[in-house]
Parts: sequence; C-alpha cells; structure tokens
Amino acid sequence: MIDAGCRVRVQYVGRLDDGTVFDSSEAHGGTPLEFVIGSGTVISGLEKAVCELNPHERRTVRIPAAEAYGNYDESLIENVPRAGFPSAEQLPVGEYIVLDIDGERKRARVLSVDEDEIAFDFNHEFAGRDLEFDLEVVDVAGVTGSLIENEEHAAGCTCGCHKLQKQLLDN
Repeated sequence: MIDAGCRVRVQYVGRLDDGTVFDSSEAHGGTPLEFVIGSGTVISGLEKAVCELNPHERRTVRIPAAEAYGNYDESLIENVPRAGFPSAEQLPVGEYIVLDIDGERKRARVLSVDEDEIAFDFNHEFAGRDLEFDLEVVDVAGVTGSLIENEEHAAGCTCGCHKLQKQLLDN
C-alpha cells in the first residue's frame, strides 16, 4: 500500500481537456517523477491518485481543478502603474513573464498594457482546468520501513524532507 512517507517513482503523461499533452516523463528523458507522499511537492490530486494505485499498476485519472492548480481566481488579476515599467511597450501581452516582487519571483501573464496601467494575471496557467493523467507507479520505497530509514537526502538539503521527518517523528 502506498501511504504517507513512501517515496514513489511514477511514469506519467499529463493532458488538458482537449487532449493536449502538457507534461510527461518522456519529456524529461523518460525519467520517472519522484516524490514523497505527503511532502506537498506535487498537486494534491496527483498525490491522491498515486495512493490509490498498487506498484506497477497503470491507470488514467481525472483530477478536478480544485485538486490540481486551483480554481481560477479573479482577485489574482492586478493592475499596476505603467510608470513602474520603463520598457512596458516591450511586455509580451498574452505571454507569461517572471516578476521580482519583494525579493520573490512570481510568474504572471501579461493581460494588457495601456497608457496608464499594466494588467497581470497571477493565476497558474492551468487554474480552473481539470487535468487527466496516465499514471504508472514504477517504484515505491518505504513501504515496509519508515521514511526516515529510507531517506537518502543529506542533512541541510532544501527539499523539505527535514520537515516531513520532524512531522513523522512527532506523530
């Protein structure tokens, strides 16, 4: 059984409603996606779907928007003064850019540029969209032991495993 703390490796193909493939293991050289169940490193619907599979089982699953990249949120559209962007006329309307906001990098789609303002959409590009995945669990570590016993990360790594280890120890 695949449970919290298990490290899984999954071959996958992710598609939008229209059948467009947006990501796959194949696009990453055939390397399976690897993550720890419960670590929050993948969308919750994908994690939930993987937990419902047995090792080496294949299944196609549909993940609703709320369990993927969230529902589309109109409040994440922001209008900012054009004066803050000296080269505003060069912004790619309809495309995504990365902005540095208070030292944090945020991805946003440029909705419009007019004489006074620029409109940015900070929703994820798949917000509000249901997703479909073909999944195959190719490997599971930690099924018979604790995550801590199977953890291979070095002390001080930044993946968040130390938080999960602490959480497991506290339980």
